[in-house]
Amino acid sequence: MPPLRGTGTGPEAEDPEYAGQYRLEARLGSGGMGVVHLARSASGLPLAVKVVHADFAEDEEFRARFRQEVAAARRVSGAFTAPVVDADPDAVRPWMATLYIPGPTLSEHVKRNGPLAPAEIRRLAAGLAEALRDIHRAGVVHRDLKPGNVLLAEDGPKVIDFGISRPSDSDLRTETGKLIGTPPFMAPEQFQRPRSVGPAADVFALGSVLVHAATGRGPFDSDSPYIVAYQVVHDEANLAGVPEDLVPLIRSCLAKDPEGRPTPDAVMGMLRGLATVGRVPQPRRPGLVPETGAAHWPLPPEPETGGREGDGDGDGHRGDGRGDGNGRREDTGEGNGEGQPRQAVARRRTRRVRWIAVAAVVALVLGAGVAVAMRGNGSPRAAHGERKTVAAAPFRPWTTTLTPADGADSTARTPFCRYSAGALHCAAAGWKAARIDSGSGRRVWAREQSSAPADGALPAAPVPCGGLLHLMSSGGTRLEALDPASGGTRWSKDVSAYQGRVYHAGDTVLLVSGDGTVHGLHGATGRERWHRPVAGYSLPVFTSYGDGRTAYGVSTAGDGSRTRVSAIDPATGEPRWERGLSGTLAPVGTGRDGALLLTSTDREQRTDALVRYDPERRRERRIPLAFPLPSATAAVHGDTVHLLAYGGTLTAVDSRRAEGRSAELWRMETSVSNASPLTVTDDRLYFTAADGRLLAVDSRRGVLIGQTRPRMNPANRGYTADIPAPVAVGGRVFAGAPDGTLFGVEAGDPSRW
Repeated sequence: MPPLRGTGTGPEAEDPEYAGQYRLEARLGSGGMGVVHLARSASGLPLAVKVVHADFAEDEEFRARFRQEVAAARRVSGAFTAPVVDADPDAVRPWMATLYIPGPTLSEHVKRNGPLAPAEIRRLAAGLAEALRDIHRAGVVHRDLKPGNVLLAEDGPKVIDFGISRPSDSDLRTETGKLIGTPPFMAPEQFQRPRSVGPAADVFALGSVLVHAATGRGPFDSDSPYIVAYQVVHDEANLAGVPEDLVPLIRSCLAKDPEGRPTPDAVMGMLRGLATVGRVPQPRRPGLVPETGAAHWPLPPEPETGGREGDGDGDGHRGDGRGDGNGRREDTGEGNGEGQPRQAVARRRTRRVRWIAVAAVVALVLGAGVAVAMRGNGSPRAAHGERKTVAAAPFRPWTTTLTPADGADSTARTPFCRYSAGALHCAAAGWKAARIDSGSGRRVWAREQSSAPADGALPAAPVPCGGLLHLMSSGGTRLEALDPASGGTRWSKDVSAYQGRVYHAGDTVLLVSGDGTVHGLHGATGRERWHRPVAGYSLPVFTSYGDGRTAYGVSTAGDGSRTRVSAIDPATGEPRWERGLSGTLAPVGTGRDGALLLTSTDREQRTDALVRYDPERRRERRIPLAFPLPSATAAVHGDTVHLLAYGGTLTAVDSRRAEGRSAELWRMETSVSNASPLTVTDDRLYFTAADGRLLAVDSRRGVLIGQTRPRMNPANRGYTADIPAPVAVGGRVFAGAPDGTLFGVEAGDPSRW
């Protein structure tokens, strides 16, 4: 590794050894504003640490802008950005540390590989539209979205560089003497009314970025920034070479009048209207298909830990462009390589990581925890189960593949599993159900699908109930109970009249009729035990926790203003209590004293508070969150609620913290968008990313302590519609991935995964 302090008069001579507590290991990029170094957190996470040049550190105006950048980056930190880990804008040399995210920029990729294929442009458009939606919701306007500020990370595009202008990048100046933005990707109002630039300017830039992705050039091109400025304000965009079906969308983004441009939500709606886009809540990195030669985003490099210095992008992300030290890469820069650092990391990863194929997971979390995934319709998807003891025989990590029975490839191969009766019981493409020995990964028995699943239907893991395994047909019309030892059918029932309103609590199946009547069936026999109406607004959704002795029926008013919760004995249907609570709520678990814990969701599907209801004292307490969390999943352990947002923010909240004190115990950015529900044990949190990684977090400190490598579906290397939660039981963790594999690992030392 080169010395951290250079000699002579070049910029490297001023390199510090530390930024705050972080030892700077190697340069990732440098430029006019500063230098970005590789560093590591106390737990070993790779970080990109931006350190401002000494001369800019003396400029108070620059310091003010740097503080603004740090504040903006913190506000939008999550799925679509490099999360801020630490910063000190008031240090002698101001610095900011973000999570290192490997991957090329869009600019670099297009320069190396040429324009993206049409399908990849649509995925990129959907990802950037989502990014802008969340950035704007945080009250931030980027003002410099361009190909050099879009990272093609393994789990989707990331937007970098918030709030720092670069006067050296252009000869154009505003009335304050500094250009805010990059001319080929700026909106007309940025030249005409720079003080009144709003979110619509980012949408204009989105259109320009998509033209670049499709053609390798911008919609306005010239060697002179003055001519580009004139073209942006007065001329029509050059859209030659843009896929025909995307021209109307891009043209609307490039409207001269800000009021004529669509919002990011509207852009996503237009993309959904294109048949080839499909469901793209957050696109992943597309892969190369050798047979077709389709365009792909290259595999990201590993963090650099030593060796020859490479020309990074200024934000700690590998690239061949010149960096300016502020997360920007010049589109005309050339690099000189990073082979030795990458080899050093490869050796380091070889020592620390044992090869594991990622595999199938569960929607129900076992043991001490509960996981609930909030969906757009407000209905909770609960995950709960029983603690089981696994034999103490020596355990070796294993991997198995649940291949579709017909041998055909599938774009939805992820197995969905639950643990019961000493084994994993799974469903996957082509298989109705299969029993997998949890100690060896051996398939004990399997039942093939008798018919093709409904369009878009995902496998559903068998539910243990009454000593049997319950599973629904893909169309939701028939409930079947299987013998867990043999896989044979014990009984089945037509449940089409209930339109999917089938729930489990303990050894009882709850069926909700259209008129609100609830029918309780004995899980072992399928015979009806009772039926009665349950108090509520309409069609309650049931969930239960722990031993399943209480079922909570939840129904929300049409306007979302109130939620009615009814607690019943699932074995008899007898009511235990009923309460109306304010807001749109969903139960996520119970505390140590039996209090029901619920999340509150606003109109934009963001979790904004926790609600703790004590039925004995009939006391309700609302615990606001510091920041709303979009589409969060929750897991409860004791009285602590862990929340994982769609954007990757993970936080722990103490539901019993005294009023007047912050209830938030810790918060971290995982940089995982669209993760599985959480699985929680005494001291760990586990979840699975859409690219197949299994991640482990220390639940007491909020620190990532290990993860497996990605395992994506080779037929569809990006988007995964739904991700089942891992299973943690008996000191082992079982998980799955979109490539169709199922695996088990030891829980003891996740750093060795």
